[in-house]
Amino acid sequence: MTLLAFETSCDETSAAVVRDGCVLASVVSSQIKLHSEYGGVVPELATREHLRNLLPVARAVLREAGVEAGEVDAVAATQGPGLPNALMIGLKAAQGVAFALGRPFLGVHHHEAHLYSPWISGTPPRADFGDFQPNIALIVSGGHTMLIHVAAELRHQVLGSTLDDAAGECFDKTGKLLGLPYPAGPEIDRLARQGNPRAFEFPRPMLADASDDFSFSGLKTSVRYFLQKNPALADEAGSLRDLCASVQAAIVEVLTAKTLRAACRARVRCVTASGGVSCNSALREQLAAGCRSAGLTLRLAERELCTDNAAMIGILAERKLLRGTAATSLDAEIEPGWTLA
Repeated sequence: MTLLAFETSCDETSAAVVRDGCVLASVVSSQIKLHSEYGGVVPELATREHLRNLLPVARAVLREAGVEAGEVDAVAATQGPGLPNALMIGLKAAQGVAFALGRPFLGVHHHEAHLYSPWISGTPPRADFGDFQPNIALIVSGGHTMLIHVAAELRHQVLGSTLDDAAGECFDKTGKLLGLPYPAGPEIDRLARQGNPRAFEFPRPMLADASDDFSFSGLKTSVRYFLQKNPALADEAGSLRDLCASVQAAIVEVLTAKTLRAACRARVRCVTASGGVSCNSALREQLAAGCRSAGLTLRLAERELCTDNAAMIGILAERKLLRGTAATSLDAEIEPGWTLA
């Protein structure tokens, strides 16, 4: 099967061609430079850029894959969650392509696609579900922080999610308070490597809470009040690095501890992590150390597959179509494929 996939849930316009579990080509057009001027994603601007970029990205990915439009056997797109108008661009374009070609269409849940991105690796990227095993999955990004129990392939249950600010949002808002450029997550990660994570004490929200939910708004507020009392610290290079390291340590400790605790309770032997924040070096290191200590297998999504991309959308869509577990008509945009607790 040759499948064409689209992803436009936020500020990346992406298309991918997947065949038999292999990503033949993946193209991502990022809007970071456009939105950095405003310190965050502006939904209307993101939508306009998707309109501008979608056709060139689609042509580029077909050319790179060496595939003609008529050779496409199915079409898929992210159906949600995300920015409504941005999502609509990719979703309706994909449905239009499917209708024009007379091919099946599948809408894919964005979070569900993240769940399976840790099982895609290699050059070219290929999905390997041969050694798939039950796992606790951490999905952590700018808009979402979630723990999911994946009992079996395509069978999963949401254990906990974001009550207010997601981890990535906390990184970005902290960065804004510190005067760092958007997106602040990578910059905080870079500065934190040279800082002391114990220099300043910040709260670990809901760490002692028995639930699997997350809340980072209190940590963000704590940083704001701390800077109001110590405004000069953000202007000193050494103190800035220590601040970044200390805030990052608080976020990473919560994410790691809750993930490992959920894995222990669910009695699984595998942990996975995906989403944009899973690129964070401290998170990857602490998850690896924690899993080694607990005797768990850790699978991290490749960095290029952590952020929004059509490759993971295409891989999951193809898997579902081949297994006959999802609707394939143009009416499939509301089909969730998502099991809630």
